[in-house]
Amino acid sequence: MAKVGWQGVFPAVTTQFRDDLSLDLEATHKVIAALVRDGVSGLVVCGTVGENGSLTREEKVQVWEAAVDAARGRVPVIAGVAELTTAFAIETARAARGAGVDGVMLMPALVYSSKPHETAAHFRGVATAVDVPIMVYNNPPIYRTDVTPEILADIADCETIVCFKESSGDTRRFIDVANLVGDRYVMFAGLDDTVVECVMVGAVGWVSGMSNVYPREGETLFRLAMAGRYDEAMPLYRWFMPLLHLDARPDLVQCIKLCEAIAGRGSALTRPPRLALRGADEAHVRAVMAAAAASHPNLPDVGLPPL
Repeated sequence: MAKVGWQGVFPAVTTQFRDDLSLDLEATHKVIAALVRDGVSGLVVCGTVGENGSLTREEKVQVWEAAVDAARGRVPVIAGVAELTTAFAIETARAARGAGVDGVMLMPALVYSSKPHETAAHFRGVATAVDVPIMVYNNPPIYRTDVTPEILADIADCETIVCFKESSGDTRRFIDVANLVGDRYVMFAGLDDTVVECVMVGAVGWVSGMSNVYPREGETLFRLAMAGRYDEAMPLYRWFMPLLHLDARPDLVQCIKLCEAIAGRGSALTRPPRLALRGADEAHVRAVMAAAAASHPNLPDVGLPPL
């Protein structure tokens, strides 16, 4: 399989719900269309932020189809695949392919904390069964299984595995992978508050939570870092950082969706077991958003299309 051209900011899109917590496809389509309008480079749908584990497979297919329709070929659409077993992941990846997505973001098998050889076998099993480009997703703080550089080297012969997303927070991983397999993989940052550092050590893309709320700011920051324009990037990074820290919390989904609601870009509703922020947590998010609005910087020109 030829190397994919994925690069830039791919928001981890939120899934929208009605007041009764049923899936709101119209609102989800609207959120996605607005992100594309605002200049993002791609989309990840039904990932962690998209509440993958709270959706039925039928609902996931509907969200993927809505994303493909909203994107209209202008940006790649990547479907999150997070299942309990390798067999379930294969079935879901095939359903995603049938929905017309451009690739899948594949997580380790959930719940079970697999050993390294089992983790490698899971990714290899899906990769050899499905003809779709795969982004391997590593997030050991959340999913407990660590997809190490050695595992990525082990599965480097799987042609459909083209990309990895690193969310451990350890930016050394990018160097370790490059030392083991060179430029075999397209490398993506996955933790918002380390994005500039990740670019400096080889990331060419960013799966971003907070770019749901500030898509042009996220894309501008990323393009500045990619161009080595750090004198311009750092003031924007400093402004952005209190918001980006929200992506590193266990309740990141509630934080991001509350920020979306404050910004008028979506609803704060999440499906249980995720419950709305309250007390000091809600007050903190609202204070961070208010401070960001009061001190919003001018964005340098990085070639984004005018709104």
